[in-house]
Amino acid sequence: MAKKNKQKDGFGFLIKKACIEFRMNGIKGVMRKTKNKILHKSEAKEYIKLHVLSEDERKRQQDTVFDRNIKFSILVPLWNTPIKYLEEMIDSVIAQTYANWELCLADGSDDAHKEVGERCLRYSAQDKRIVYKKLKENKGIAGNTNECYAMATGEFIALFDHDDVLHPAALYEMMVKICEEDADFVYTDEATFEGDDITDIITFHFKPDFAIDNLRANNYICHFSSFSAELMSETELFRKEYDGSQDHDMILRLTANAKKVCHIPKLLYFWRSHPNSVASDINSKTYAIDSGKRAVKDSLLAEGIRAEVESSRAFPTIYRLKYELTATPKISILIPNKDHIKDLTRCIDSIREMSTYTNYEIIVIENNSVEEITFRYYEYLESLENVRVVRYTGGFNYAAINNFGAGYATGDLLLLLNNDTKVITPEWMEEMLMYAQRKDVGAVGAKLYYEDDTIQHAGIVIGLGAHRAAGHTHYRCTKDNLGYMGKLFYAQNVSAVTGACLLVKKNLYDELGGLDEQFTVAFNDVDFCLRIREKGYLIVFTPYAELYHYESKSRGFEDTKEKKERFEGEVKIFRERYKELLRKGDPYYNPNFTLNRADYSLRSKDEGFDI
Repeated sequence: MAKKNKQKDGFGFLIKKACIEFRMNGIKGVMRKTKNKILHKSEAKEYIKLHVLSEDERKRQQDTVFDRNIKFSILVPLWNTPIKYLEEMIDSVIAQTYANWELCLADGSDDAHKEVGERCLRYSAQDKRIVYKKLKENKGIAGNTNECYAMATGEFIALFDHDDVLHPAALYEMMVKICEEDADFVYTDEATFEGDDITDIITFHFKPDFAIDNLRANNYICHFSSFSAELMSETELFRKEYDGSQDHDMILRLTANAKKVCHIPKLLYFWRSHPNSVASDINSKTYAIDSGKRAVKDSLLAEGIRAEVESSRAFPTIYRLKYELTATPKISILIPNKDHIKDLTRCIDSIREMSTYTNYEIIVIENNSVEEITFRYYEYLESLENVRVVRYTGGFNYAAINNFGAGYATGDLLLLLNNDTKVITPEWMEEMLMYAQRKDVGAVGAKLYYEDDTIQHAGIVIGLGAHRAAGHTHYRCTKDNLGYMGKLFYAQNVSAVTGACLLVKKNLYDELGGLDEQFTVAFNDVDFCLRIREKGYLIVFTPYAELYHYESKSRGFEDTKEKKERFEGEVKIFRERYKELLRKGDPYYNPNFTLNRADYSLRSKDEGFDI
């Protein structure tokens, strides 16, 4: 939390540091390779202005009487804090529209920075809610934060950095969420600004609702976090061995025990970036990188899960997890097919030649092929030990065809796979299975590319796209793009994944009755994933299982009146079935983002959403 002497582990910092690191490595700026939505300066300033409290709104918030009277203890460890930044930090707390707070300042500054304590004592004399303690020694970021906690008397604890700024409505919005949702852990969106001007935004970080796989891969929660003191009392305090990633370690432990984790999708925290706030090279701070990996690994071990944690190519503190496989169950790969033998041959050859996982069977589901070459190829396939061809004679219905094929599967898991795919990653099945083996995961999807190496699938957002039904994120981004805040390089929770490559336990597939055959072509996979989620399971997208997907080659495009009418009918069924979810919005996609495009652009002021 104290930035000058200790490494931070959040995202505003990461983006700034990524620019330095990538330039050092010869890449001309991170923005050419990432979809982090850093606006033009004028756009960012305009966006910030939209979030300035009017006097009427300020008074309304100040006059609000809540059902609960909660005191927030805001913990701020100090270390040689520049006076200007110190004052702006304290002033932003004093400006809160919710007044029941205390600011706990533990000062580990050296003798050359006595003015830090002098200024704090002046504030404390004017406002008794400001509590100051001069430490005899600098105990490091974890130790200093624990000293702050020892001073706290509030029902909720909030973490705040010594040179950052709170939006005046931050605590008020926390109270609204706590009272409405009975939340015991709450976090907000944040922005990183440069220097002295809060409107000089480097990046906005608009976050998803709570997502455990995202959190294990990176500390996306970070600022502004608040949690019940009771929850804090149930775990250890900040641990020195995780200095540099102590917040990540703490958040992992707190959310694991929390009854209700809530996200406020509003910009309520401003993280300052200035010359003294970061080192010039994160790789020289290996303790921060190593402690972050250890925090994630240890949190998994506490749940009896073994995994290796590596730095991803996106950034050292965005992690790739490699879960230990607890078994090697049989995977039944279901591939619907009608002619298109060139596609099918390429698909099956890539599975057999590339895959390092060997306990699988391939079930080709033949559907009304007419070409002689197709049946000659089937004869070859049936001569192979682990390949079988079954015949579905009904009309084309993707859901029905897969349900039919599943009836022949002898595996513990089903892998739905389009015939117009080609394996790229040899460990693709292991990468998906390591998530599918978990008890809390229902389905896993892969990262799919078009032939031109642009992204076809990297997870599905509900409500995205022209029909406001569902759409793919990062659509048509280049293969080496990092994605919004590095999303294209870490496994994460999503609402749905495409059935073009989807792994699911067979018993769960059977329990749900397979794919819904009302959805002949479109949305059967999305509907299936949403029904899995209704059962309480997670959906995971992993970017480390990669395939090419030559989409629509098998069935063609929606280019006839009949196909368009069929598609519109399926859109109508989907939108009616998930009307309430569409109204609320996808929990893994921040409502500040537009639903018109898949590039994580901000929603415009006049963008409507009519269910």
